Amino acid sequence: MLVPTRDRLLRAAQELIEEDGYGAATVIAIADRAGVASGTLYRHFSSKEELFVEVFRSVCDREIQVVQSAARDMPSGSSHVDRLVTVLATFAERALRKPQLAWALLAEPVDPLVDAERLAYRVRYSALAAETLRAGIAGGELPPQRAELTAAALVGGCGEVLVGPLSPVASEMPAAAEIVAALRTFVRRAVGANRA
Repeated sequence: MLVPTRDRLLRAAQELIEEDGYGAATVIAIADRAGVASGTLYRHFSSKEELFVEVFRSVCDREIQVVQSAARDMPSGSSHVDRLVTVLATFAERALRKPQLAWALLAEPVDPLVDAERLAYRVRYSALAAETLRAGIAGGELPPQRAELTAAALVGGCGEVLVGPLSPVASEMPAAAEIVAALRTFVRRAVGANRA
């Protein structure tokens, strides 16, 4: 089956970003990987940055769906705190499995258009966490707090915890399981859960 050129360009850009980050995803490299001439990219996207924004959105939409599914698929008696911990731990586990892609999504220096998308997705992750926090507060699992502020701090903290280990120049990286276990403990303590 013939894959449309636009889709081939998107896939090629995503593969290059996953392998070596945005810096490796040059117009020539993307076109070569997609099997088209370099100028073809500009028939489908106004700029390379616009292509990167689409790749970013596609990957982040998928990641948000995965963490939402992880929370939704928990046993029916699970606490809101456990759901929140699962959301952030799932995010971290997936990031640590594809460190180059996660670095590109979280911290690699990028064009302002992509950086604006990065900020928009942080807001979406924070909203997901805030919704779970509000439910935990309403249900008496958590002490009163500004859910939006706590959620933003958790999402920012989670990202910051991952940036060091994901960095292409990281020297000594703790094991992924150790990072996720520490993150789980941090989240519980940060929200005021009784069980650390």
